[in-house]
This record gives sequence, structure tokens and C-alpha cells, in this order.
Amino acid sequence: MLFNTISFYAVFIVFLAIYAILHRTSRTLMKLYVVLFSLYFFSRMNPEVSMLLPLTALLSWAMTRRMNECKGALRKRWLWFIVAVELLPLLYFKYTNFGIDLLNTLLRENFPIQDIILPVGISFYTFQAISHTVEVYHRRLRLKMDFLEYLFYISFFPLLLSGPITRPATMLQQMREDEEVNPRLIYTGLWLVMMGVLKKCVVADYLAQFNNWAFESPELYTGFELMMATVGFGMQIYCDFSGYSDMSIGIAAMMGFRLRENFNFPYQSLNVSEFWRRWHISLSTWFRDYLYIPLGGNRMGRVRTYFNNFLTMVVAGLWHGSTPMFVLWGAMHGIGLVVHKWCHRLFLHRLPSHRWWVKIPSWLLCQMFILFTWIFFRCTTVSSAQDFMYRMFTQFDAQCIPAFIAQRPLWIAILLLSMLVHCLRERWFYRLQERFIALHWTLKSILFLLVLQLAIEFSTNEVQPFLYYKF
Repeated sequence: MLFNTISFYAVFIVFLAIYAILHRTSRTLMKLYVVLFSLYFFSRMNPEVSMLLPLTALLSWAMTRRMNECKGALRKRWLWFIVAVELLPLLYFKYTNFGIDLLNTLLRENFPIQDIILPVGISFYTFQAISHTVEVYHRRLRLKMDFLEYLFYISFFPLLLSGPITRPATMLQQMREDEEVNPRLIYTGLWLVMMGVLKKCVVADYLAQFNNWAFESPELYTGFELMMATVGFGMQIYCDFSGYSDMSIGIAAMMGFRLRENFNFPYQSLNVSEFWRRWHISLSTWFRDYLYIPLGGNRMGRVRTYFNNFLTMVVAGLWHGSTPMFVLWGAMHGIGLVVHKWCHRLFLHRLPSHRWWVKIPSWLLCQMFILFTWIFFRCTTVSSAQDFMYRMFTQFDAQCIPAFIAQRPLWIAILLLSMLVHCLRERWFYRLQERFIALHWTLKSILFLLVLQLAIEFSTNEVQPFLYYKF
């Protein structure tokens, strides 16, 4: 039931036909139908723990209602208790082995690693549950959710596996709207699904083939080839995750739900701060609102601001995975944010940022930093990352460039084309989207079939899962 499979869209077409009928006749039946399908979708992805999501949702919803009846210190104690309970499944499934490994290292023991399967999507629906709890605590969610609506919000299948993380008010308001689904929104959803299929099935999956070889056996490749794999992975992970986000937002749009974009041309960023305003927007804003600001944000002096930035990024790195490499990756981005803010205060604010001679060096420096940190994100150990970089910088042989171009012309063409498309101005992309929406439905159908055919031509023997499913 992956979004990049033909079988999913065959099932989704049938689902959508019944959904359209229920949407016009009964909002309650529509919500119940979507919840049942979402739970079925979750059980297909997580057959061993199929009851985890509904039981977690019931417990969280009931406790949040109890908290909402309290005041003062008791209300705050309920908040901390509920958030802890909501985090417990995530901590157990995702970080138990990390904790055991850490204890073994610190105590020089040999506690056995547990055979724990991480449920797909647990990080994302846990964060949505915490969003609801915190919003209720601060009384920002003025309309109460009944349990069916809450389960709809937590389990909504377009968002279930890898987000984007959506706030409860956004979903609740649209759940209760009685308006007919706008055809323009449906066509926007179709456009986004097409873009997602192209990004994931054509660009990301094809680039991944050489990237995987290079990162898994760097000793077999020259420095230039490893440099190309680094650039290739940067584009692969963007097209993989933004492709998923496009499909997710597009599927929701075809059901009548408007969701915020999750990526906004992040490789056009001129600094690390801007990068995190453009990359995985739903996660970065979640950490800003529920961790960075409660820590004090930028309200408690420069040193505390720097510390809050650094700590937030370390936690974001740990969220990505229970290995030291993800913590190191997050710490590197935390240091990058601190250095940028410190330099901006000292002298960057005086530079004319709109000038080309400022933009080009800023862009190059930012992209080199981002690509450098992706090495630590992709490698499994610090030693493997060190070996990768050592060979990349010491075994760089310009004479192998013609041979690499001759051996992998299509790989290079896809990489360059995806980089070129990423350089488009945002308004140009939306202009293409508007032109697609204005086409006759027959032309839209033909273009969609062409995209599917292109994805089939580039597909490998096995369906490649989305990278962020494991997070």
C-alpha cells in the first residue's frame, strides 16, 4: 500500500468513488469510512501492531478531555503526563535498542539487543497527537473534537506514514465543512501526485542505484565518483521525501483537504536558517513551536538563543533515528545555525544581500555545508563517513571524469535536469500548475498516463520504499 505503486492507486480510485458519495450524503458516515480505511491502511503497513494506533488514540483523546476540565497546576501536570504517555510507544519502539547500546558502551556490559520492529508512521502520528494535546492545553483549539474526529485526524491515511505533520485546527475545520469538493482542488491534487511520482519513481529511485553502491563500498570508487554520489544523494533525498509529500498533499486535495506545502525549493537557500524554513516545513515549524519557543526561543539573550537553536537541532537529529550518526547530523546543523546567527549579528546584516556577488558565495557555501552533512546522514558510522570523505578528497582523479560520463550518461542527465528544475522560480512552477489545471480533462488524463508510463520505464525489479518511512 505504498503511494508509489499501481496497486495503491487502483484501490484509491475505488475508495474515492465511495468517498465522493458519502461526502455528499453524510459527514458522519464519510468520517467513519475514512477512519476505517485509514486503520486498514495502517494494519497493512504494520500487521504486527495493528491495534497500536486506535488504542493510543483512544487513551490520548480521553486524557486530553480530562485535562481540559482542569485548571492551574493540575492542568499543567496533566499536560506533562499526557505528553509522556503519547511519547512512550515511540520511545519504546524507536529508542530501546539505542538505550541498550548506550548502556553497553557506558557500563561495558553485553545486554542483548531486542528484536523490535519500528511501526511505520509512529513518529508522525505521535507528533500530531502531541500537537492536539498542547493546543488544547493552551486553549488554542476552540472547537472540541469528538473521538471519531480525533481518530480521523490521527489516522488520516495520506498523512499517516510520513506526514506532513498537520495541526488539529486545520483538519477539524475542513472535516466539518459542508461544501462540495472544488474541481480545481481535485486537479491541483492530480498535479501534485504527478509531480510526486516523477520525483520519487523517476529521479530519486534512479539516482539511488549508483548512490547506494558508492556509499556502501566507497573503496571501489574514485574521489570524483564519491563527490558525484554526494551530490546525487542530496538530490535523491530531496526528490524522495518531497515526492512523498507531493503525493500525500495531492491525495488529500483530491479528497477536499487543503494542506500546507512541506518543501519550498530548499536548495535555493542562501544560508542554513533559510534552508530549515524551506526543508520539511511541517517538522521544522513543529520543533519551533513545541520545543524551541517553550525553551525560551530568542527571548532570553544571545547565548540562550544559540543554545536553544543547537538543542532543537540535536533533538531533531535524534528524531530522525536512534543512531549516533543522526545525533551528529543534527548537532552539525545546530552548529551551522549558531554560526550563521552569530555571523549575521557581526557583519552579515551589513552586506547587500540582494547583490549577485553576495548571493553566489552565500549559496555555494550553504550548499557545500548541506551536502557535507548529508554524508553523515547517509553513512551508518563515523568511521565509514571518515573513510568516504578521505577517499573523496585524496583519490580525486580528473582523468576518470570522461569515463564516468561515458558509463553513466542517463544518471548524469537526470541529476542535471533535476537540479535545473530545482532552480526554477516559485512563480514559474505555479504558472505550470495553473496551465495544467486549465487543460481539458482528456489532456490531463493523457499526461497522467504518460507520467505513469515513465515511472514504469524507470522502475526497478522491486518497489523502493520512501526513505522517510523508517523515521
